[in-house]
Amino acid sequence: MYPNLYYVFKDWFGVEWKSLSFLNTFGLMVAMGFVGAAIVLSKELQRREKMGLLSPRQEMIVVGKPASISELLINALVGFVFGYKLIGLFFSKPDDINPQDYIFSGDGSVVGGLLVAAFLTGLKWWDKNKQKLNEPENRNVRIWPHDRVGDIIILGLVFGILGAKLFDNLENWDDFIKNPLARLFSASGLTFYGGLIVAAIAICWYAVKKGIKVIHLVDSAAPALMIAYAIGRIGCQVAGDGDWGVYNSAYFVNEAGIVTQAGVGDFEKSLKKDSTYFLNGTVIERTASGQDSTFYITDRKYESLDEVPHKSFKAPSFLPVWMVAYNYPNNVNKDGVKIAGCEDEHCRALPLPVFPTPFYETIMCTLLFLVLWGIRKRVQSHGIMFGIYLILNGLERFSVELIRVNNTYSLFGLHPTQAEIISVSLVLIGMGLIIYAKRKRALDSSE
Repeated sequence: MYPNLYYVFKDWFGVEWKSLSFLNTFGLMVAMGFVGAAIVLSKELQRREKMGLLSPRQEMIVVGKPASISELLINALVGFVFGYKLIGLFFSKPDDINPQDYIFSGDGSVVGGLLVAAFLTGLKWWDKNKQKLNEPENRNVRIWPHDRVGDIIILGLVFGILGAKLFDNLENWDDFIKNPLARLFSASGLTFYGGLIVAAIAICWYAVKKGIKVIHLVDSAAPALMIAYAIGRIGCQVAGDGDWGVYNSAYFVNEAGIVTQAGVGDFEKSLKKDSTYFLNGTVIERTASGQDSTFYITDRKYESLDEVPHKSFKAPSFLPVWMVAYNYPNNVNKDGVKIAGCEDEHCRALPLPVFPTPFYETIMCTLLFLVLWGIRKRVQSHGIMFGIYLILNGLERFSVELIRVNNTYSLFGLHPTQAEIISVSLVLIGMGLIIYAKRKRALDSSE
């Protein structure tokens, strides 16, 4: 596993550059997901603009003005925050604090903050001064919907993170009540559907405000959302962020730490061997001084070993074992038992292999993106593309939930997860949207 770029460079090139540990592979792939979504969305908006479905909007802008005090102050504030944290991360971070905890702490470099603040403030002043006119002018400009993709992506990023944190804390309400500040400001704990819902509300509001027809925007966004999710799940798989499936009892981890096909009773023996991990969320390790130390490892605790969720599936001969049973060594969550001989920060692996569900979602969503991209020109009724996306997304997520472990709710005698409830809702909404779109097209054709 590669929880951050330090591990990538260490494994690929044999160099140990600790400064690279500040950049998580999960965050990097999420960023790549947004870039991919921006490219796809921009192309699809331009196609619909050429069809006459989307129009530009005239807006008045003022050119030739020098930088205002507020613009300079904003640049100074942003520069100080970045410099305070990033320069502090490279030159002031204590060795015993990991980069993510440092970023969300109050520590940093004041000198670094002041230097970057001065640089960004001066850069803003120079850029505005270069365009300054003797008399500022009001000019009408035409702004097409595809010109606003940058704003849309930023809104999706900001409100997506807020929504993901909100829904994650709702899903893990007991943990949130115990320590609300730690849950709110932690770098982990994100729920995809929460981000999707809140970001969608913010972007639709923005579209209405800017005169963009929402129905064409969401149709254009359907393939973009699918590929963004596929790319983001690569980050989940590579970093090992805990978003994996149930245990695969057809395999176990042998004494050498290798995932091996289980014989009769091997899975049960492994459960008993690491019973403190499964029952208490802790493991007991012998320190260098010979003392036993207890470490809190996971929040996946069970009342008995019989409750540990698992399914048995043996990989076909043409597939590598890790595709059906993986123990996520060096995962970013530091979840699992100690890896023998490893002294790095992320030196843990799951005591039993699980189904790597992020990998499955990457494959499925990439294929679904190709489906959406392939049919987009043939779908004539407005709203159907987004309806199809909602159905495919809901079915994909619901199927994956069948082999994942999440907190459940008690609902009319059933015990669905939050994702299952939302995915079923998305399928129903998608079906309703398609029916409405077809009926509206039929009515419009008859008039």
